[in-house]
Amino acid sequence: MKLTYTNVNGYLIPNLTYKSGEQMEQLGKYGFLRRDYLKNHRNSTYQVMLLQDTIGEHLLEVDKAAREREEVILKQLEEKEPLPDKEKDQMAWVRAANQHRAIAEEIISERIDLCIRIASNQSGR
Repeated sequence: MKLTYTNVNGYLIPNLTYKSGEQMEQLGKYGFLRRDYLKNHRNSTYQVMLLQDTIGEHLLEVDKAAREREEVILKQLEEKEPLPDKEKDQMAWVRAANQHRAIAEEIISERIDLCIRIASNQSGR
C-alpha cells in the first residue's frame, strides 16, 4: 500500500482512510455521533483506532448497542402507552409512533451526553 500525503504549511500529513469501508457504510446515527465525538474531543484515541483499523468495528458496536437500547425503550413505551389502531386512525398512529421514537432518541442522547461528561471529568483529573 502506498501512502499519499498532503502538504500543510510545509508539513507532510498522510492521507489516512478507513480500511474497513464496508463497515463505515453500515453506520447509523449513533455510530456517526460517536465518530464525531472521538474526532473532536478524543482525537488521539480516534487516530490510534484509525491506524489500528479498529475504528469501524468500534463504531458499529456503539451504534448497535444504542439501537438495541432504543428498541427496548420503544417496547417499554408501547407497553406503557399503547399505539392507537393503525387501521382506524393512521394519522394518530403515526403521531404516536413518532412521539415514541422522539422520546427514545432523547433518552439515548441524554445517556450519550452523560457518558461523555463522565469521561471528560475523569480525564480532567
